[in-house]
Formats: sequence, structure tokens, C-alpha cells
Amino acid sequence: MADEPKKKSAPKKEAQPEASAEKKPASKPAEAKAGKEGKEAKAPVAAAGAATAEPQKPAEAQAPVAGTAPTAAELLGEDAGAKKIIKAKHAKNVSSGVANILATFNNTQVTITDMHGNLIGWSSAGRVGFKGSRKSTAYAAQQVAQDAARQAMAHGMKEVEIRVKGPGSGRESAIRALQAIGLDISSIKDVTPIPHNGCRPRKKRRV
Repeated sequence: MADEPKKKSAPKKEAQPEASAEKKPASKPAEAKAGKEGKEAKAPVAAAGAATAEPQKPAEAQAPVAGTAPTAAELLGEDAGAKKIIKAKHAKNVSSGVANILATFNNTQVTITDMHGNLIGWSSAGRVGFKGSRKSTAYAAQQVAQDAARQAMAHGMKEVEIRVKGPGSGRESAIRALQAIGLDISSIKDVTPIPHNGCRPRKKRRV
């Protein structure tokens, strides 16, 4: 019994590592194919996203046409009809009246009345919001005339007769503003008072 040769144990199979080695390369091409398909699927989505993300180019502004004459509102540098004119609750329905413009060296006042002298609308540089030396500017006179005209047009005013008084710088700009806002001007009169040696002048300064 002791001399009996020992039974040799069967050698272990080494096929498993080979099988696993064979499986791994087979899985790699499959993963590569899946990766390629995923990239190809993402490519159109990314392209579509880039197309939507690109800002649209603004349309090129058309060049201004040469040879066109500027309107009165453009000359004034502001849209005269920017504010809508709302009809007043107790409108007087006066179609024609008189616009009195008082242009002094320090201020400009515009008063619009009917043909009998009854007040319809008025404005001044201080009422519009100017202070100090700005009240005597031509721009302030333009704003004053537009404010008074809107008040009068709310009562149905369409035609005015202009009477200008004083040597201020707001004479012409106030008249242009009344015309630009849409009032018909029937006539323009200068009613500046001129002395004919009526009052004795002040004594001369001693320097």
C-alpha cells in the first residue's frame, strides 16, 4: 500500500484567463461603437445649440435720403407731437383765438385767449421748469409755447393770431413751436410799445 504511487492531481485549467482575455477585446469594440454613436448623436444637438446661440445680426440702417427738406419739428430738435392732446372735460370749443407772446430779456410768457380776450391757456418758463438764466433761452420759449398750445388745443383751438411783444430771444422760437405743434397761424403782429419821447429819461450816471 505504501509502494502504490500517489495519484497525480489533475492540472488546473488555464483557459479562464484566455477566455477573459478574449472577452475583453470583444467588449472594447462594442464600447467604441457605442461611444462613436453617442458622439454622432451629440454633434447635431451641439450644432443646433450653436445655431440658436448665435445672436442675430441687426439689420443695417438705411442711409438717409439726400435732398429731403427737414420739417419744422425736426428743425426744433424735438418731436412736437410727442405728448397726446386730450380734450378737456369742460371744453370751451373755441376754434380761433389770439396768442400773446411776451419775450423779455429774462423770461418768456405765452398767453392764449379767445377773440374777446377770455383766457384759455397760458404758460411761462418758470412753470415749465426752468430756473435762473435758463428762462431767457430760446429752448425755454419753445417749451413754453408748446405747453400753452396744448392747453388751448384741448379746448378745440385750431387757428391763432400771434401778437409778439418785447425784445427777448424767444420771439422766433415760440412762433415756430406754435406752428410745429399744429396750430394754423393767420397773422403775426409786433405790438412792442415804442415811446415817442413821452417820459423823461433817468439822469446820466456819474462815473
